[in-house]
Amino acid sequence: MFEVLFQYDWMRNALYAGVIIGFISPLVGVYLVVRRLSLIADALSHVTLSGVAAGLLLKKEVLLFQAINPLYVGMLFSLAGSLFVENIRRLYRSYQELAIPILLSGGIGLGVVMISAADGFNVDIAGYLFGNILAVGKDELALIAGIGLVVTLFFFLFYKEMFALSFDEEHAALAGIPRKLVNLFFALIVALVIAASIRVVGILLVSALMTIPVAASLQFTNSFRQTFIWSVIFSQLAVFSGLFAAYYLDWASGGTIVLVSVMILLLVVALKRITRIFRSKPVS
Repeated sequence: MFEVLFQYDWMRNALYAGVIIGFISPLVGVYLVVRRLSLIADALSHVTLSGVAAGLLLKKEVLLFQAINPLYVGMLFSLAGSLFVENIRRLYRSYQELAIPILLSGGIGLGVVMISAADGFNVDIAGYLFGNILAVGKDELALIAGIGLVVTLFFFLFYKEMFALSFDEEHAALAGIPRKLVNLFFALIVALVIAASIRVVGILLVSALMTIPVAASLQFTNSFRQTFIWSVIFSQLAVFSGLFAAYYLDWASGGTIVLVSVMILLLVVALKRITRIFRSKPVS
């Protein structure tokens, strides 16, 4: 069965893309959750939607842009949004969470304007909104693989700095860690991961793949490293389940991936409560 399934190039592309996204999304998600910045992924995803809509509009109106993937334009918007977030966080040092509603509102507003200018919702926009892992082409796979390499290298090189900044940013700055530079790099990494994940789960669901596997792993892990490992395991399980369901059951891949992630979280919570009940019972 599996041999027949993976004889198709488009299915192999989907598998490779899913493995990469299932690895890098929880890596970023762990730091977002620990730093209480989970909603930034939502805000940047809406900015990315504006970029995708702008790319579709340029593709329609300007002959020069007809060969350009709208996802590239979305990535540029996402990177610009991440720079905006860092500037807002510096401007409002005591109210850093203000960056989220400002960026979210601006992203939605700009996205609506761009979509209306591009003649409203169509099949192309729907694919970016809800994701379609089975439609990943070779060019998009190469982009996802490149982003995966950049993200992996970043966390390999800056693991200690990110760990210190995540738990005590002020102490890390006093210890000599270049806080502004590392935070800027991290914001750009988040933007890249969001842009890469759009084809897998879609703009509306991209933050779920970053945060839900992390939430499940935090229920029972005792260390930062364990949280990383189990978050990646849960993420990969959700991606593979969504991929196979999308193929065999003709379901929406992005929605299925997120639903499996939620089911994993609920199962982990239930098992934890059952274990606690049995441990609390007195031994006769």
